[in-house]
Amino acid sequence: MSKQYAVIGLGRFGSSLAQSLTQEDNEVLGIDINEERIEENREAVRHGVIADSTDEQAMKSLGIRNFDVVIVAIGDNMQASILSVVVLKELGVKHIVAKALSKHHGLILSKVGADDVVYPERDMGQRIAQKLMSPSIIEFIKLSDEYSIEEVRISANITGKSLIELDIRARFNVNVIAVRYSNNSVKISPEPDYRLKEDDVLVVIGKNDDLKELEKFNAK
Repeated sequence: MSKQYAVIGLGRFGSSLAQSLTQEDNEVLGIDINEERIEENREAVRHGVIADSTDEQAMKSLGIRNFDVVIVAIGDNMQASILSVVVLKELGVKHIVAKALSKHHGLILSKVGADDVVYPERDMGQRIAQKLMSPSIIEFIKLSDEYSIEEVRISANITGKSLIELDIRARFNVNVIAVRYSNNSVKISPEPDYRLKEDDVLVVIGKNDDLKELEKFNAK
């Protein structure tokens, strides 16, 4: 079921997010104070509006409180992003997601009403670093400072072995939650006797230190 999203700030992050949401058949309103950015993103969003998100009356006139989620993606003006969250909170927006430029900025956004705070640049840097250090890692999702989910491309070292033979949970304290096959189909909770094939990808969850030990084993 599609939802209604409003994305405030159509810079690189905001426009990419808006486009992805639109492609998934959601109703997306793009808001930016810059007319040029609205024009540049005509194809990325179904509706684009030039407006100042720190102006309570302007946001009220757009019916902003009726959207399921409003994302404050302002990337170059910390004050504007904070004030925008304050305005959205005052207007009764159900769920506010805000982009933070720093940890301090993120703390302030949370204090003034953001339900979720995201750090795109930091998170992307972590993902790139993880891939550079561990070439077998396809995707990396940090759940907390202690836990992560990883997609691990299996090596020749474990190809042909069954999950029960590898006994990953007992040996590494890591749980296999799915296997993604070469045709991109996914098997959730694969059977213990499933034998891994050359192009399979393991989706695993666990403590970061334990995941590193699994990576070392897989890379042998």
